[in-house]
Amino acid sequence: MPHIQVKDLEMYYERIGVGAPVVFLHSAYSRGILAFSCQILAFQSTYTCYFPDFRGHGRTRCQRLDWSTPELAEDINEWMRVMSIPRAHLIGYSMGANVGLYMAVKHPSRVGSLVTIGCSGFAEPQGADDFEPEALLRNGQQGIIDRMKANHEEAHRGNWQEFMHQSARDWRGYPRLTQEELSGIQAPSFFIAGENDPYASQAQLSFLCTLVKDSRYQIIPGCDHRPHMLGGNAPLVNHEILQFLLAHPLETSSG
Repeated sequence: MPHIQVKDLEMYYERIGVGAPVVFLHSAYSRGILAFSCQILAFQSTYTCYFPDFRGHGRTRCQRLDWSTPELAEDINEWMRVMSIPRAHLIGYSMGANVGLYMAVKHPSRVGSLVTIGCSGFAEPQGADDFEPEALLRNGQQGIIDRMKANHEEAHRGNWQEFMHQSARDWRGYPRLTQEELSGIQAPSFFIAGENDPYASQAQLSFLCTLVKDSRYQIIPGCDHRPHMLGGNAPLVNHEILQFLLAHPLETSSG
């Protein structure tokens, strides 16, 4: 699949399916196609599914190794322009959900609807220290290190330590949106979390819905931070998202 020039990036993406565009926004330690492997078959017959790799991740190439959630949102906005996608449904997981929130706040004309998975709407820094490279080495987490090397080698050019530093730094700091900014989101929004997600509780999603007009949330029983993946309840999550998208068809003339 192709790389495309976006700003200072050789941005990698995959496109699968037919229909209105859905842009899947991956999490911090993953990349597009890996974070949403359980969604491909369910969505591809109805939607054109795009799986871009963010700056600093996967197979996207850049001379710089630094990045932040707001910059990733600006990259996606420009990528959509280059790809001639004026408006799309956005589905974001974890950090990708944060990127989706920034898109809905900063570039509302791009967002036909927004689905977030595993995201409270606010920074949740607990746990980030454990993913610093020094902590991984100290705690013998060689499996995580090997995955980060393999999954992101093109992006970090072999500097997995800097990749992990950047990810932990971003985890601690973002999203950094005010309640007023969140209240200005116009896109229909659907917030999803697992029942046992340590970063997005039912109380947090309920509060987020008081801020975001035309929004609702759903808690997936028995699941953790990855309810849409293997080990979670992907069939239920897919069904609920598809029903939400069906209820909010994309107005392609907008944007």
